[in-house]
Amino acid sequence: MPSLRLATLSLLLACVARGWTATRASVGRQQQQQQQRHAAPAMGPTVSRRVAELAEQVEDRFYQPAEAVALMKKLATAKFIETAELHGNLNLNPKYNDQQIRTTVSLPHGVGKSVRVAVLAEGAAADAAKEAGADVIGFEDLIEDIAAGKLDFDVLLATPPAMPKLAKLGKVLGPKGLMPSPKAGTVSANPGEAVAEFKAGKLEFRTDKQGIVHVPFGKCDFDEDKLQENLMALAATIEKNRPTGCKGKLWNTAAITSTMGPAIKIDLASLKE
Repeated sequence: MPSLRLATLSLLLACVARGWTATRASVGRQQQQQQQRHAAPAMGPTVSRRVAELAEQVEDRFYQPAEAVALMKKLATAKFIETAELHGNLNLNPKYNDQQIRTTVSLPHGVGKSVRVAVLAEGAAADAAKEAGADVIGFEDLIEDIAAGKLDFDVLLATPPAMPKLAKLGKVLGPKGLMPSPKAGTVSANPGEAVAEFKAGKLEFRTDKQGIVHVPFGKCDFDEDKLQENLMALAATIEKNRPTGCKGKLWNTAAITSTMGPAIKIDLASLKE
């Protein structure tokens, strides 16, 4: 019996020893992995060689609008026609209602993009919208399609009688920026005229949650003069719609870029002139 108890005790001690050794080995591996993770350099976003080479051609300074547009066109080397974009960082805090911009701009030379316009109207208003070239026209049927998630349009226009019925669709249209608004010119008693304006290049834009506006102002195959005129018209519209709650300067920074190109900083004084 004593020998049996001794053997059992030896077996238990051996098991404990093996468990302790395994635990220490596991802890050692974990510590080694943590050290490797801390020692490894943080990996930033991957930049293609093409983009890196383009960025090297942009000087770290503020460009005049004309030279910025010329440089943007030169650097638009993607295999498709890139869009010219303005990114304006504004001195606004959009969580306050009096520090938001939501408006429309009619660019002198359009944006170079075909726009699908849907109209919520009936009767004579629907007929006028159809004549003006609206792509989708309806009322109850269109509301049902929107509720089902069918948003195959870029702009949604509505007549005033249709607005009460759209209240329940705020969760569908709001996140997409498609909810009609009188301030944005997308609620109109004359939808035929509104359709013609949006088809001709009128576009809506607003500040995002950081107080920045991101607005296209043409295609990079436009002439430089046309792009510059569109850019200046856009900047003037932003100035004209300065929110009442904005104190001090309106612009922090502004830059233009093509879809796949580097940002080019714009001299703010020249942009406002």
